[in-house]
Amino acid sequence: MNAVTLRPGREKSVLRRHPWIFSGAVSSVEGDPAPGAAVAVRSARGETLGAGFWSPASAIRVRMVSFGPEPAAPDAAWLRERLEAAWARRAAFRAARPGRDAFRAVHGESDGLPGLVVDRYADVLCAQILAPGFERMRGDLAAALLDVFPRCTAVFERSDAPARVREGLEPRTGPLALRPGAPEPDFSAVEISPGGGVRAVVDLAGGQKTGSYLDQAENHARVGALAAGRDVLDACCYDGGFTLAALRGGARSVLALDASETALGALGRNLALNGLGQAPVERLRGDLFEKLRAFRDARRSFDLVVLDPPKFADSRARVERACRAYKDVNLLAFKLLRPGGLLATFSCSGAVDAALFETVVAEAASDAGRDAAVVARFDQPPDHPVALACPETRYLKGLLCAV
Repeated sequence: MNAVTLRPGREKSVLRRHPWIFSGAVSSVEGDPAPGAAVAVRSARGETLGAGFWSPASAIRVRMVSFGPEPAAPDAAWLRERLEAAWARRAAFRAARPGRDAFRAVHGESDGLPGLVVDRYADVLCAQILAPGFERMRGDLAAALLDVFPRCTAVFERSDAPARVREGLEPRTGPLALRPGAPEPDFSAVEISPGGGVRAVVDLAGGQKTGSYLDQAENHARVGALAAGRDVLDACCYDGGFTLAALRGGARSVLALDASETALGALGRNLALNGLGQAPVERLRGDLFEKLRAFRDARRSFDLVVLDPPKFADSRARVERACRAYKDVNLLAFKLLRPGGLLATFSCSGAVDAALFETVVAEAASDAGRDAAVVARFDQPPDHPVALACPETRYLKGLLCAV
């Protein structure tokens, strides 16, 4: 195994079991490891600290996969063991949600599989390979997934996230593995039960992320339970998770806003699937900021506003700009709320932590001239665990504010 030696003092994060080693921490490289190859990691004093995947094009030069003085190179058996452990770790969570068939099966660093995401949608798996280590193990990954998930008939790959560019990898989208003898699914229309008593059709080939937002499934139900008798604005509605939950919760009306006509079409399909084709829903296409300003100018108001925008910051360098955007959009939302109204506001920008997000929302309420209180907080669900040694695995946060 090739080896990486760290600069003096830079072993501290590894000893705390943080899985990322940045380029500035590397003193020297022994051998000529290929992208994705396993390398031993040594301190400046020559102590072996563990092993990780080498990524020469990335700021994260090594992603640790094991810790200790006797590291073993990751192989097919290691991969299968990690996949089995990740799925077993979710057993109690899955058992507590009978009837639900869509879960995150692998959450990267939190499951000891850095750079890999796997979501299960009914009988189909969707894998996202974000770093060279698992790109190098693609064949082993495809075989292991079908072994570990015997009820699944296929694995689809959605390795088209921007993070791959930073790793020197080309985007990949398409079937990764099919179970012999099983018919190939329609990957653009996989029907699932995401929870809360609703059905949904997921487009694995062209939808957002791996096809849907499984990280919000629990929050859909929590917000929907507050919607009875309320006029609801679901901003950035995508395929309708919050809209469907609000209607099931007894909302008087829902305005579903999204910039994508495709997303609004998917919402229409999901409304029909759930027998809500005639429900009081207005689907509106448009830019989030422009439409909220137009509602403000028209003095339109709501009893419940849901803000679930896309990621505004994908790195620390963009945090300041992201905070301005979060403040603007939340300020507009506060102005649209009737007295006694509720704002459910979210951020999926990992670079914006929960404390900073709450500060921004508080400033937005103040500038909007609204007295507001946080009555609940939202987080990512247990199938998207947060590694204590890697707080960067927490990215989703939200607030429920009453005015």
